[in-house]
Amino acid sequence: MEVTNIIKNLHPLEIKVLLKYSGQDELTSEKLQKELEYKEGHANQAFSWLSGKELLKEIRRTPHTFFEITEMGRKLAETGTVEERMVNFLKDKGAHTMPEIAAGIGLEQKDVGSAFGPLVKDGVLKMNAEKKVEYTGAALPERIKATMDLVKKAIAAEGGLLNKDDLSAAEASAMEGLAKKRGAADSPFKMIERETVFYKLQSGFEAVRDALKSAGVTGNEIGEITPKMLSSGEWKNGTFRGYNIAVPPARIIPGRTNPYVQFLESVKDKLCSLGFQEFDGPLVETEFWNGDALFMPQFHAARDIHDVYRIKNPTHAKFIEEPYLSNVKAAHETGGNTGSRGWNYTFDNEFTRRLILRSQGTVLSAHQLHKAEVPGKYFGIARCFRYDKVDATHLSDFYQTEGIIAGNDVTLRDLLGMLKMFATEIAGAEEVKYVPGYFPFTEPSIEVHIKHPVLGWFELGGSGIFRPEVTRAMGLDCPVLAWGIGIDRMALMALGLNDLRELFCEDIEKVRLRKAKF
Repeated sequence: MEVTNIIKNLHPLEIKVLLKYSGQDELTSEKLQKELEYKEGHANQAFSWLSGKELLKEIRRTPHTFFEITEMGRKLAETGTVEERMVNFLKDKGAHTMPEIAAGIGLEQKDVGSAFGPLVKDGVLKMNAEKKVEYTGAALPERIKATMDLVKKAIAAEGGLLNKDDLSAAEASAMEGLAKKRGAADSPFKMIERETVFYKLQSGFEAVRDALKSAGVTGNEIGEITPKMLSSGEWKNGTFRGYNIAVPPARIIPGRTNPYVQFLESVKDKLCSLGFQEFDGPLVETEFWNGDALFMPQFHAARDIHDVYRIKNPTHAKFIEEPYLSNVKAAHETGGNTGSRGWNYTFDNEFTRRLILRSQGTVLSAHQLHKAEVPGKYFGIARCFRYDKVDATHLSDFYQTEGIIAGNDVTLRDLLGMLKMFATEIAGAEEVKYVPGYFPFTEPSIEVHIKHPVLGWFELGGSGIFRPEVTRAMGLDCPVLAWGIGIDRMALMALGLNDLRELFCEDIEKVRLRKAKF
C-alpha cells in the first residue's frame, strides 16, 4: 500500500505510536498505557490496526501469573484467619467444645473443624479428657503469618494483584496453598494467568512517520466537537482530522420478527378476525386421541411404527377419559349409536394408551369436539411429527393449522370457501384445484392443491365433514367441517421460497431478506 493511502487510513491511536517510538523499541500494552496514557483496549486496538497495515509485528509472548485477592481474602484482613480467632478465643475463654468455639467466634462448625486438625498437628491445640479443645501455648505456625502478610500486601497493591515474579521464594511457597484458578470463592486468592505480548515497528514505517511529520500530523487532531469545545472556543485553535465522505455509513440492522413467525401470527390474526377461537394441546399424545378418536382403525397402515414416533419412557398413559373410551371402542367394534357397522374388530385397550409424538394436527380437533359449542368455530396451529423423507415439500416435523366449524346449517360449500381463503388469501396462490380424497374420519373428503411457480402442483392439505362415528362418540350430533392445512407449505408460497428447509435456514442474511406477501 502506498504511503499516501496509509496516512489517509491512520487513526490517531496509530499516529501517536508511529511518531513516539523507533524500530528498536519493544512495545507492550502496559508501555502504551504508561507513556501515551492509552487505555488497555486502545493500546490493543492500535497494535491490531498497525499489524494489519504491516507496520508492526509481534516478536514474542511472555506468560505471567498473578494472584488476585478475593472477597474472602479481604475479609481475612479485617477479621484474621480462623486459626487466629480460635487461638485468641481459647486464650481468653479457656477450653471449650468445638460447637462452643464455633458459636463464640461466629463461624460454622465445619470451618472450625477444618482449622482444628492442622493446628493439632502443629502442636498449638489439643483435645483434653473432657472432649474440649485446649490451647497448648505454642506459637502459631509461620504459614498463618505468611497468609496475613500476603493478604495485606495484596490489599496495598494496585488492583489487588500480586505478580508471581515479584514474590519471594517463601511467599511463593505460601501462595501455593492459598490460590485457586477456579472456584476461588473459598480461597483468599484467585490465580490469573496472562501473557505479555511484545511488538516492534517494522522496517518501512520510517517513510510513513516522515510523511506524517511533513504533513504536520500529530495525532492530536480534533475528531469530534464536544459541547465543552464549543463553549470554550477551543475548537477555533485546533486542527481537524480529515474525513472520507465516500466511505459508506455503518450498516444498521433493526430487529424484527422472524418472517416465518410473522407468517404464523398473520394466520392466527386472520382466523381470529373471522370469529374463530384458538385451541392447543400437548406434543405427546395417546394413540386414542391421535387415531382411535378419529375412527382410524388400529390396524390402519398409517399407524405403523414407520409413520409415528413412540415415546420410550413412559410408554403408555395411565388411563383414557370416560365415557369417550367406551364410546370410541363401541364405534370401532360395532358402530355404537352412530348407525354404522364399525370396523368389526376387537378394540385393543392396551394399544390405545400407547404414547407417541403427535403425528397430525387433527388430534386437536378430536380433543375439542366434546367441548365445542354449537354453532362454534375453532382453530389451532399444531407442530406435528411424522417419519418422512425430507425434501423440498416434506419435513419430519412440520406445522399444520387445524380447524373445525360445528353447526346445524354448515355445508360443503362453506368448507370450500375456507379452503379457497387459505389457498389464495393466506398462501397467495393464483391457481387452486380441489381433488377428492379419502380419510377414515371424514366423508366426503377433499384435498386442496395449489400451483407453485417452481415446484408445480402440490397438496396444501386435507379436509372434509367429520363422520358420525367421530362426532357422536364425543357427544356432538351436528355436521362438523374439519380441515388440516400444511401451514409450512402455505408459507413456502407466501414467502417466495422453493424449499421447506429454507424456513429454518441458519443463514441470517437470507432470513433478513425474506418478506411475506401479506
